[in-house]
Order: sequence, then C-alpha cells, then structure tokens
Amino acid sequence: MPRTVRRLVIVLGDQLDLDAAAFDDFDAEQDAVWMAEVAEESTHVWSSKPRTALFLAAMRHFAEALREAGRTVHYTRLDDAGNLGGLDVELAAAVERLQPEALVMTAPGDARVLQSLREVAAAHGLPLEVHEDRHFFGTVREFAAHAKGRKQLRMEYFYREMRRRHDVLMERLEGNGSGHQPAGGQWNFDADNREAFGREGPGFVPAPPRFEPDAITREVLVLVNERFAAHPGDLASFAWPVTRAQALVALRGFIDDRLADFGRWQDALWPNEPLLWHSQLSAALNLKLLNPREVVAAAEAAWRAGRVPLASAEGFIRQILGWREYVRGIYWTQMPGYLERNELGAHEPLPAFYWTGRTSMACLADAIGQTLAHGYAHHIQRLMVTGLYALLFGVDPKAVHAWYLAVYVDAVEWVELPNTLGMSQAADGGLMASKPYIASGKYIERMSGGSLCARCRFKPGERTGERACPFTTLYWDFLMRHEERLAANPRTVMQVQNLRRLDAAERERIQARAAALRQGAVDTAATD
Repeated sequence: MPRTVRRLVIVLGDQLDLDAAAFDDFDAEQDAVWMAEVAEESTHVWSSKPRTALFLAAMRHFAEALREAGRTVHYTRLDDAGNLGGLDVELAAAVERLQPEALVMTAPGDARVLQSLREVAAAHGLPLEVHEDRHFFGTVREFAAHAKGRKQLRMEYFYREMRRRHDVLMERLEGNGSGHQPAGGQWNFDADNREAFGREGPGFVPAPPRFEPDAITREVLVLVNERFAAHPGDLASFAWPVTRAQALVALRGFIDDRLADFGRWQDALWPNEPLLWHSQLSAALNLKLLNPREVVAAAEAAWRAGRVPLASAEGFIRQILGWREYVRGIYWTQMPGYLERNELGAHEPLPAFYWTGRTSMACLADAIGQTLAHGYAHHIQRLMVTGLYALLFGVDPKAVHAWYLAVYVDAVEWVELPNTLGMSQAADGGLMASKPYIASGKYIERMSGGSLCARCRFKPGERTGERACPFTTLYWDFLMRHEERLAANPRTVMQVQNLRRLDAAERERIQARAAALRQGAVDTAATD
C-alpha cells in the first residue's frame, strides 16, 4: 500500500499553537495533522469536569482553526465509534491507516506521554521528530546549563538571569553605555506585594471577561457531563477562553482592569472570591493559546506607560518569566525520578473531602468548593490552604500531585508536578524551595482579614482542645516530627525555637490531637 502522508504532525491538547515548531516546513499537499480525544487522559488521574471540558473544547476549536489555515486534520473525537481510549493505541491505528513516512511533534509537557508516543513510533519503525517548544523564553538545555554544579536551584537567581537575557524590566545605568540595572533599583518587590484585606474585605473587584459557550463548547459540556458523570467538578459556570481570540481578550481584560492591584493583593484571601485580581491566564498559557512573550510584554508596557505600579508588573512578570520557566526546567531535568521523591516520608491518604469540599474547616471548604466549581483557585489558596493542609497532615505527595493534576484547568504535568512536590509538599529535599512552606491557622486568619476563620467552628489561635484549628494542631505536630531537620535550616530555626518553649505535656496533647485528626476521630465533616 503506498504511503499517503509524508509527515504526520501530532498535536496534543496542550499544544494549540499555529506557530508551533512542529509546523515548520509543513506542506499542505503532503503533510497532515493528527489529534485525538481519549478517555485515558481523563482517567489516569480522576480529571475534573471543568479540566476535561476545557481541553476538549479548546482542541475542537483549534482543529477548526487548522482546517481554516488549509491543513488536513485527522481528528478523533471522544464520542466517535471505535475510539480506542488511549493516545498510543489511537496513534498506532492512525499510523496503520495513513502510512506516514515520519511522525513529528513539538516537545510535550508530560514525560509519560512522550515515552508512550516514542514507543508507538519505534514499534512501527518510524522516526519521531521532537521539536523544541518555542513557546517558552528558554530551553531545557539552557536551564540544565544554569543548574549544572548547583546543589540547590533557587528561582530568584534564575529569574535575574532571565531578566538580563531577555531585557525585561531593565533600565540603562546613567553614564554607562552598556550597563543595566533592574527597574526601580531592585529585582523583587515581594515586600510590597503581601498585603491582607482588612475586615472590610476587598471591596469592588473588576470581573474578568466571560466567554459564553458556543455550539462547539456546548456540545463538549454535554458530552463531559454524560461520559464523566462520576467525576468531580461542575460545568454550570464554565466560561473559560477556548480560542486564541478569546485568550487575547482575557489578556487585555487583565492588563486593563486588574493588573494595577494584582501585586498588592496577590496573597490575600476572602470567602467566595475565587478570582480577585488574579489573571486567570495560566490555562490559556499552558494550552498555548497565549505566548508568554506577549503576556510579559503587555505587562511591562502597562508599567512603562504609567498605568500600573512597578511592584504589580514585576510580581506578575516574575510568575511567568521566572517561576513558570523555572518549574519547567526542574521537571525536565529531574524526571522521571522526581515523581518518586518523598523526602519527608509522608504516607497518609488524601482526605476524602478534597474531592467533595464537604468539610467544616471554612478555608478548605471555600478553596476546594471554588476549585470544583470553576477548576480554579489562586496560588495562595493552592499553596497555603489546600497544599498546606496536605503537607501538615502528611499526605503521600504522589496523591497530592494526582489531585492537583486532576482538578485544575491549568494543570499540565510539567508545571503542576514541581509546584506540588517541590514547592507545596517539600518532598524533593530542598532542591526547589529553601524551606517547607508551613504555617498555622493564624496565617490564614491574617491573610483573610479574619473572614474565613470567623465562619469556622475551629479557632486558629488554639492548638489543643475541642476548638483547636486543625491547621494549628498539625503545624505544631509537623514541627515536632521534623524538628531536627527544621532546626538545621536557617529559614525555619525560629519556628523550632518557638516549639522548644513547649513543655512535654503540651507536646503530648498536640501529638494526641494530631493523631486523632489523622484517624478521623475529630469531626471535620460539613455541618449543614
């Protein structure tokens, strides 16, 4: 049988970029694109309905954009008769049918997927050309060069290097034709970006653009509700951008309406406020509907035009040019072994309420409820509410990783895994973060202006007794369980010194209540 396709270009659900490297030298007469929706991508972790719906809706819209650009697209839908359910078997079937001379793809964001597709290519004797992902500012090789010889990988130093290399938020030094300094004379404005709301709350919060589902998206929502009825999450409020045009509208809305106050309030919490001044652009970025260069450029231009404070622009740009690039480098230089790291020896199962939001702990009920309703929670809710509780409780980091990967619409493994294992769960032995991010319930009380704790039956200032906040009990228990390790860390030694002021009887009471929490003997179920 003669070959009908010269190069079959594989496009995954997080590669929705018409300018991707895989399309270089695309010949519309000889080449074709292959895309497939498969159940395995929603079941290898128990993917939430919003996450699955976003991927499928964006993929279907992108396939239409490819066809409009004159490219042949071989597309398998989830509800097609005979769908084999996995990327590997669907690709194998396509290879048998189309007989391509070569397979081509942009580097994926998941090591599991890359290995699976390589095995398909090898089994059919075909070359698999994996092209560099130009979506990012830097390459994995560049990050590896940065990391070489370093015992610890600190984002701050990498971020400064990226600022210099890409000339972002830099100013020319007076009287020096070649020298540059960071805008405002400092690299990091974190100290200006950690305000909490007072008891009066956030006040008016500008609403981000909403994208009402069109016919393609509505069809996906029906399919997901039927096919994945038992999966967590809800689609009633689904309004995420699913096309590049919509993503550009979302970017402009953030720059115009919310970036100015983003920095000041980026760490603040408030009940029933899942969005606040956050950008909600991570999903569009991770699907490749937006390019990080245009996002960074837009934020910098807003500052240079005097429309937003430098602290807000810098805080936002650091998340993209610094943190996002940094975690990608961590992922690809540390996998596959990174997934197995569990430095703190945590082995508890994930509490069941993470999948339902039904708990009387007000902060967790709020953050998880928002997550299930929208597929979204902002970074402090993830790090210092859901992530913090799992860390203090001692949940197996792989179980925490599976939950984060499942429930958030912006979750792709390259970005989610290092954030979870390294930053949130401190499971990588300090490779990524210089200390475990631990705090008691008093932190949540402070950052929410007391609003979350006021509606909770537990008291953040109490570590033992019936009203003791589980966060606070588990915080002190965590200090005891890891006392030696934390005492050796300059960034946590003060917390250990506070611990050592407790007498033996108080320590025993804390440990007893922590054990009761883990055994389910303390009632933390929803009370309604």
